[in-house]
Amino acid sequence: MKKRFLSIILTVGVMAMAVTGCGGNSSSADKGNGDGTSAAGNSELTGTITLAGSTSMEKLCEAMSESFMSEYPGITVTAEYTGSGAGLESLAAGSVDIGNASRHLKDDETAGGAVENVVAIDGIAVITNKENKVKDISKEDLAKVYSGDIDNWSKLEGKDEAIVVIGREAGSGTRDGFEELLDVKDKCKYAQELDSTGAVLAKVASTPGAIGYVSLDVVDDSVSALTVDGAEASEENILSGSYILSRPFVMATKGEIDKQSDLVKTWFDYVKSDAGKDVISKVGLIIPE
Repeated sequence: MKKRFLSIILTVGVMAMAVTGCGGNSSSADKGNGDGTSAAGNSELTGTITLAGSTSMEKLCEAMSESFMSEYPGITVTAEYTGSGAGLESLAAGSVDIGNASRHLKDDETAGGAVENVVAIDGIAVITNKENKVKDISKEDLAKVYSGDIDNWSKLEGKDEAIVVIGREAGSGTRDGFEELLDVKDKCKYAQELDSTGAVLAKVASTPGAIGYVSLDVVDDSVSALTVDGAEASEENILSGSYILSRPFVMATKGEIDKQSDLVKTWFDYVKSDAGKDVISKVGLIIPE
């Protein structure tokens, strides 16, 4: 009888230990450490991170997302390229985690709770059709071209050909940055306003006499890139200040990063890591100092 009683006690004890052990196996992604990181590493996190905004940031976002998801296979990153203004509106509405903007945030956007997180620096390249013989333009003459005061390439020592001014649509971060840097806000006389970086590149490439502006990282041999005041659009010249047309790539959050979900904090940790910096460099952008 005593042996049977002892056996029952031992069996109950073993079962209790087993139950306790099972209870301790809950995912660290669920428990966390209270500081936004998981006890066994963020690789256990699962879920989706949503981004929307600047079309100029598509190359960066696609490369960063691919690299990030290979490191964190449980996390899916989705991005829509709707323009900087639209992306920040989506952020304000709470429909995305991150609003991408290829410009600094405006006062009304920060007043609404958006926080500017600069992840890279981009140069804005001034491009022309390949047949154009003009290779350099001054900042002042570039402003006059876009305001309509200079309307023929012959006035810039080019051939007698009308200048076809191509730009981005209202709300584009590239357009906002370009116009602010040249002080031509609301003064530009566009022949066409296009809704993506790729569209501007293609239009300038196919249109005699055309001039446009695009993100530096997308420039290819289908167009010519002008120097501005003798300075080439390059990382060295942008960092030194000799090339004036540059702007930030911003991944805005609603509130500071440390107030975001574990998923979003993990994303920004990765962007700032050596692996993230490598992605930034490989797509032709500049790592902010």
